[in-house]
Amino acid sequence: MYENNSITCSTAPLIGDTAPQFTANTTNGPVNFPDDFRGHWVILFSHPMDFTPVCTTEFLSFQSMIHDFQELDTEIIGLSVGAISSHLAWFRSIHDEINFKDWKNIDITFPVIADIDLHVSKLYGMIHPNTSDTKTVRTVFIIDPNSIIRTILYYPQTTGRNLKEIKRILIALQTTDAFKVSTPADWTPGAPVIEPSPQTTKDLTKRINNTNKNIDVQSWYLAFKNLPENKIYAKIKKKKS
Repeated sequence: MYENNSITCSTAPLIGDTAPQFTANTTNGPVNFPDDFRGHWVILFSHPMDFTPVCTTEFLSFQSMIHDFQELDTEIIGLSVGAISSHLAWFRSIHDEINFKDWKNIDITFPVIADIDLHVSKLYGMIHPNTSDTKTVRTVFIIDPNSIIRTILYYPQTTGRNLKEIKRILIALQTTDAFKVSTPADWTPGAPVIEPSPQTTKDLTKRINNTNKNIDVQSWYLAFKNLPENKIYAKIKKKKS
């Protein structure tokens, strides 16, 4: 537990943990999380509060990429400490008044949790008391189809997130699962991936004496393999029904 005068926060969940369970009201109706999303990837992200400028730009960015994430079998769910009525009023303002990157008259279609009592915010470690004990930092959880947390990102309240980077991380995780590989620094789909390191003497000998032209052995512990972008997307993209 972390204590700071006016607020006590439970230990935040970690990568590899099962996503903590909660029920909440959202702008799309009640949810039982993560059970309602089991079998799909999920991006759960928080915003400090409604009617804030950085959050407004992020909502438009998330909405602009909603189909990109859906193609990757990924659901989006946001959280803000405001009430449902405040969320909806903010959505209407975004639609009627805001023009960002030529995105205008945009409807926000993904659900946003109303976390007035900060229950979910505390449960997921989104409240950082030395920043604010009533507003969340910008947190991102990427959760896999088995409800396991695979990535956690924290951003300060003043810095907008890079949605392309969040998508890149998601694709990297899905590629890792699908092809049993790792991804190197600055990896993007289509760039070489990293083969697993040898775990037995037999595998070590095979790695050192590599004859596979598709594998670039730098050292016994680091070998790159070509993995075409179209092969990745053929396996991880959601099949159209």
